[in-house]
Amino acid sequence: MPTMAAPAGTHVVRLVIIGGGFSGIGMAIRLRQAGIEDFVILERGHDSGGTWRDNSYPGCACDVQSSLYSFSFAPNPAWSRSFAPQPEIRDYLRTCARDFDIDRHFVFDQTVTGAVWDDVAQHWTVTAGSADTTTTAWCAHAVVMASGALSDPILPAIPGIEDYTGNLFHSARWNHHVDLSRKRVAVIGTGASAIQFIPEIQPRVASLEIFQRTPPWILPRHDTAVPEWRKALYRALPLTQRLQRAALYAMRESLVHAFHHRALARAVEWRARTFMESQISDPVLREKLVPDYQIGCKRILVSDDYYRAIQRPNVSLVTERIRAIQPTGIVTVDGALHHADVVVLGTGFRPTDPPLAPLIIGRDRRSLAEVWQGSPNAYMGTTVAGFPNFFMLLGPNTALGHSSVMLMVEAQIDHVLSVLQLLESRGAAAADPDPTAQREYVAMIDARLATSTWNAGGCSSWYLDRTGRNSTLWPDGVGRFRRTVSHVNADAYRWLPRRASPALVTANG
Repeated sequence: MPTMAAPAGTHVVRLVIIGGGFSGIGMAIRLRQAGIEDFVILERGHDSGGTWRDNSYPGCACDVQSSLYSFSFAPNPAWSRSFAPQPEIRDYLRTCARDFDIDRHFVFDQTVTGAVWDDVAQHWTVTAGSADTTTTAWCAHAVVMASGALSDPILPAIPGIEDYTGNLFHSARWNHHVDLSRKRVAVIGTGASAIQFIPEIQPRVASLEIFQRTPPWILPRHDTAVPEWRKALYRALPLTQRLQRAALYAMRESLVHAFHHRALARAVEWRARTFMESQISDPVLREKLVPDYQIGCKRILVSDDYYRAIQRPNVSLVTERIRAIQPTGIVTVDGALHHADVVVLGTGFRPTDPPLAPLIIGRDRRSLAEVWQGSPNAYMGTTVAGFPNFFMLLGPNTALGHSSVMLMVEAQIDHVLSVLQLLESRGAAAADPDPTAQREYVAMIDARLATSTWNAGGCSSWYLDRTGRNSTLWPDGVGRFRRTVSHVNADAYRWLPRRASPALVTANG
C-alpha cells in the first residue's frame, strides 16, 4: 500500500468499512484472517448489529433458517429456533465481533457525511459526524460500503401525516415506550415486518385495523424450537450442522427455478392458496387476501400465525386506499375516519435509493447517485467504474428471492479480498472495473431478469427502481453467483499505477 498524505487531524488507515452489521463484521473478520489489521468500521449507532440492532419490533425474526442465515466460518450450535428471533441474531453478531477480535476496530456514533476519491493523492477521504456534531476525517486506501439495503425506513408521503396527534412510528424504529395495551392501533402495510408484529400485538390491543394496499403471497414458516439434544449434537459433531446447512442450501437453491418457469410457479401458488384456505374460513376475507399477481413478483412472505391473528374479533382488514391522516386517525377514500391512538408504519425500505449514494464522489467528481440516475448498477454487484478502490457489499442485483443473502455477502467478500491482493501483487495504487465489462455484466443480468416472475409477474414491487429496472435481485441461484463473483478476472479491471513521486508521509506523523 502506498504511503498517504493527510492533513493534520485526519486519521490514516488502509481501509474504511461503512456499517457494522452482518456485511461489515463479515468483511472485518475476513480482513483480519487475511492479515490486514489497518482498518476501521464506522458505525452510526452505539453498538454493532446493523439492521438486527435497529429492528426490535415484537416478533422480529429471520425468514431464512438460522443455520443458513449465518457465517459459514462461524456456525452457531445454540440457535433456539429454526428461524432465529432478532435478539439471538443481534447477540450472534456481537459474539462474532468479540470472538474474532473485531470490537477494537469499531468507531461508534459515526454518521458518514461524505467519501471523496482524490485521483492525485490516490486515496479516499471519508468524513463522519457524531451526535455532538464533532466531525472526523479518515484518509483511506480503500472503502467498503456495508451499510445494508434495508437500513433506512420509508416514511410514506400521506397528506396530513405530520398533523397526527397520537403516537406514530415505523416498525424499524419501534417505540418501546408506547404501551399498546387497550389502545386502538392502526397498521399501515402488510409486508414482511407487519406479518411478524401483528400476531404479537393483537392479543393486547383494544382494536387493530390493518390497512392493506396489496395482499402478499404467504407460505407457512414451519418454525420450531431446536431441541436440546440437537444443540448438543451440533456442539459435539459440528459436521452435522454443516450437513444440515448444506441440505437447507440445496432445498432453497431448487426454489429459484419457480421464478423462471410458470408451471413451477403455479405449484408454489397452489401451496400458498391451500395454506390460506386451511387458515381462513370466511370467504369474504379470503377474497381480500388473494393476490392478483404471480407468486414471487413481490417478496414471498412466511408466517405460521398471521392468518389466525387477522381473524380475531378485535382485528379488521381495511382494503380501501388511504386518502389522508387527520389528527385523530386515518381517512380512507370512501370518506371513513378510522380513529387510532397509535399508528405503526410497516412501509418497508427503499433499497434502490441508497442514502449514501449522493455522498460517494468518484474520479470525475460525480456522486454514485449522479452516475446511477435512479438505477443502481455495478460490476459483480460490488464495484463501479469511476470509483477506484470502492466496494459495496449487498450492492445492486445481489438480493435474493429464495435464499440467504449471507451466501452472497461471503462471495463478495472473496471478490474484495482478491482485488486487494492483486493491487499488492501488481504494485498498483487503485482499481476500478472497465466500463465495458460492467456494461456487459449488467446487460447479462437484465436479460436474465426480463422474463422472470420478478419482472413480468404483473405487479409493482420494491425490486424495481424508479426507472422501472430491477436493480435489486440476482436472477439465478446462489451457486452461479458464487462461481461468478468469488474470483476476479483481472482483465475486467483497470489498474491505476502508483505515482512515481517520492513517498509522502502523514502530516500528523
